[in-house]
Amino acid sequence: MGTELIGWLSSFILLSTIFHQVRKQYRSHDSTGVSSWLFIGQSAASLGFSIYSALLQNWVFLFVNVALLCSAIAGQAIYWRNTRHKRAPVRANS
Repeated sequence: MGTELIGWLSSFILLSTIFHQVRKQYRSHDSTGVSSWLFIGQSAASLGFSIYSALLQNWVFLFVNVALLCSAIAGQAIYWRNTRHKRAPVRANS
């Protein structure tokens, strides 16, 4: 049980840090300094680790990697939104 607890606590810490970064990017509408490749790489790695974890029946790592995959997809969507928003012309009120 102690081993599982270490895994769950570590997963919570990692997910919290990723969540806060994605939330910051969402709220600020700014992706300056963030690379789209970060989310592409995270998605690919998380998908691979999710499959690997499922095959090993390691539920802690399956959960955390599926959650990381979801955060990478959300992060990529926010990145695209922010870069589109930044390039959009400003409309004058008539």
